Amino acid sequence: MFKFLETSTPTRRQFCACCTKAAGLMALGAAAGCGGSPTGPSSNAQSLPSVSGTVSGRTVSVSIGAGSPLASTGGMATTSTSIGTFLLTRTDATSVKVLTATCTHEGCTVDRFSGSQFVCPCHGSEFTTAGAVAKGPANRSLQSFSSQVNGDVATFTA
Repeated sequence: MFKFLETSTPTRRQFCACCTKAAGLMALGAAAGCGGSPTGPSSNAQSLPSVSGTVSGRTVSVSIGAGSPLASTGGMATTSTSIGTFLLTRTDATSVKVLTATCTHEGCTVDRFSGSQFVCPCHGSEFTTAGAVAKGPANRSLQSFSSQVNGDVATFTA
């Protein structure tokens, strides 16, 4: 890898190639280690399942019946639509909590959870299922949307 070290005078090409490889290796090391930083994402955060949503105007409809991750209380999922990406939590038999999935820190898409907290994969901000900041660097809650449950369908207007 560092063949020019075997010679007394490396060529410019050998020197540049070596520096590029070294910089690449350092970048890989830094990326692998960022999860342990105070603002890095939780290493045990898991991706949320995704459910499809249909849009009519600004109203989104999501199936929450059998087979959906939102079929039972405590279920969580994301839905990506033409009007945005949203976090959904089944709070009880007749309610679904809906939040924007846009992190209030730097606008990344929140799509993970750890325990009962939503986790931003970019800098590790954590939010309760009600949208409140549980851990920074975000300092504002996620936007919440009113929803209705009719049978096996949840609807909300964004």
